[in-house]
Amino acid sequence: MTEVVYNDRDLSWLSFNERVLEEAADPTVPLAERVKFLAIFSANLDEFYRVRVVALRSLTAIRKKKHLKHLPTDPQTVLDDIARMVARQQRRFGALFDEVLCPELRQQQVVLYRQEPVADTHRTEMAQFFRSTVLSYLQPVFMGTAQRIKRRNTLPLLDSQALYFALTLQPKAPSATGNAAPENPDQATTVMAYLNIPRNKLPRFVALSPIEGITYFAFLDDVIRANVGMVFPGYAVVECHSFKMNRAEGADITDEYRGNLVKKIKNQLDRRKTAPPIRFLYDQAMPPDLLTRLTHLFRLQPDDLVAGGRYHGMSDLMKLPLANLPGLVVPKLPALPVADLEPYESLFEAISERDWLLHFPYQSYSYVLRFFNEAAIDPLVYSIQVTLYRIATDSLIANALISAARNGKRVTVFVEVKARFDEANNLRWAEEMERAGVTIIYSMPGVKVHAKVALVRRRHPGLKKKDKPQAFAYFSTGNFNEVTATIYTDQGLFTAHAGLANELADVFRFLKKQTPVEHLKHLLVAPFNLQTRYLALIDREIQAARQGQEARLTIKLNGLEEQTMIDKLYEANQAGVRVTLLIRGICCLVPDVPGLSEGMVVVRLVDQHLEHSRVAVFHNGGQPAIYLASADWMNRNLYHRIEVGFPIYDPRLQQELLKLIDLQLHDTAKARRIDEHGQNQPIPTRNEPAIRAQVAMYEWLRDHVSNQLSGFLPE
Repeated sequence: MTEVVYNDRDLSWLSFNERVLEEAADPTVPLAERVKFLAIFSANLDEFYRVRVVALRSLTAIRKKKHLKHLPTDPQTVLDDIARMVARQQRRFGALFDEVLCPELRQQQVVLYRQEPVADTHRTEMAQFFRSTVLSYLQPVFMGTAQRIKRRNTLPLLDSQALYFALTLQPKAPSATGNAAPENPDQATTVMAYLNIPRNKLPRFVALSPIEGITYFAFLDDVIRANVGMVFPGYAVVECHSFKMNRAEGADITDEYRGNLVKKIKNQLDRRKTAPPIRFLYDQAMPPDLLTRLTHLFRLQPDDLVAGGRYHGMSDLMKLPLANLPGLVVPKLPALPVADLEPYESLFEAISERDWLLHFPYQSYSYVLRFFNEAAIDPLVYSIQVTLYRIATDSLIANALISAARNGKRVTVFVEVKARFDEANNLRWAEEMERAGVTIIYSMPGVKVHAKVALVRRRHPGLKKKDKPQAFAYFSTGNFNEVTATIYTDQGLFTAHAGLANELADVFRFLKKQTPVEHLKHLLVAPFNLQTRYLALIDREIQAARQGQEARLTIKLNGLEEQTMIDKLYEANQAGVRVTLLIRGICCLVPDVPGLSEGMVVVRLVDQHLEHSRVAVFHNGGQPAIYLASADWMNRNLYHRIEVGFPIYDPRLQQELLKLIDLQLHDTAKARRIDEHGQNQPIPTRNEPAIRAQVAMYEWLRDHVSNQLSGFLPE
């Protein structure tokens, strides 16, 4: 019997991030987009250390302390593999930035100063900007002399993610100019200091005057570096090297079952400021004695130390203002209107007549905003319920809910305050909505609510209050966030289907009162029936294959980790079911293993928009059963989150989805096949024109989805 095998989830994620790096290296990608992919790679890696490396370090400590021998993989082995993979990727990142992208920017008349000589005009501008603006944001901290460093608890805390310079200074010898450095510096007089680089207060890239048609930028780091002597009068700067600390910010709340959960979240946000280091990224040109002193001062462990380049925090490349420069970007395709929806004065009228499936960001997110705006002012609407997981900073949806409450609607909002790194923003909005009269339900103990659903109840015109109202539901694979809706690919379904709306009401009842969700016929709700229904649907395909019938599964996810689901997919493949997977990120399933997974196809698609929708297509004897969901097939989604999967019943909407999935599966430009080693392998084009699915999907929606007829909606 063939041994069942799985990829490690963290190494698989690093393979995904390497695919992001490949986009930065692709010469067919517009130059500004390539710079953006470098930024995405860097931001991804930062979060990976703050969350996943923290978890692995914790497992290592537990394993040593409690002798947990049952772990499937030694976490220290995984950490060692991570260190090797990240080091290789970082070297590629540095080479791309320094040797490829910056020279190509120069060819396009854009210069980002790094270590090359600075024009006299720009040197003057940098000094003026430093004196007039930058100085007011700087906080120099003296650590002591080279012989005697101060105690750590007497110094200000280093902020996680912030950038700093580490400096060695020498008192200046008296001279006619007052600027002379000592002739024979010694450790007794050498002073150690560090200095913040205020990247969150000032632009990381300082625009300088154009010269002969060339646009110039300087790193904020270099503006400070060139003028740092002004910060330390009386001292000569001997060494100045950058560093950055990541703290362990991803730790979960350990006791969220008792007491005030909101208070616990706020306390956790405060604790992040003092969390232990998880990565200390430093300029590899830093002298060993300076690094040793920093290591001692901040109590760093050898595993915390990561050598890097001259600049850190390269996620800031997202802010390099290249978009307005000609020739560096391809104009974004405008979000498409849904032609059939436009004639309706009321969305509720449109939804009463048929289901509507929207595809973001190709189609406009304005219909979702319109749904909440109409609900807020419609005198017939009396109740609005919605779950919010990641709220936009300037959320139009939250403002509509506030207006609805002030207009006398009964508005209930479930706010997930445990949404990692969005806790503070979600709390801020929750408190503002609550002040306006919105009923706020906060996080549930032990689980996160990851579902993206809304339910609006509206009375029929002319009917009395006691008459049965109509319910309008919205289900989505993506957050109620108008910003990410322009970046992430997601689907959203508007429906007045009574069965779907009634079961969604049961979900909201559970969120409010913890009433069990039972007897679900239409919806898949984790952790209640989502996994068991998916397993049953796969079993149906297995049974068909064993009877000699055509059997197929096509599953699109962000992540595939949970072993029960993977084992069932292996079983389906061995039974003769044709299994095709679209997995953007983590994929623990191993394809092409003889006797286990040969013939299984795993495709990873990385392009301009982040693939985010979750789709499951079951052949079902030629009558497709199609479900969309908020849930990936990860342990956390199936067991520790409230998730909602929803069926697409309208045959025309089904065909629409199948067409879009087919375009993704035939992508030869941005798709990669994941091989048995978890690596990204190009898909051969056989001398045919490359197909880029995201562009093809946009064009197909533009040209074909305009006059759909209503399908049959089973009750």
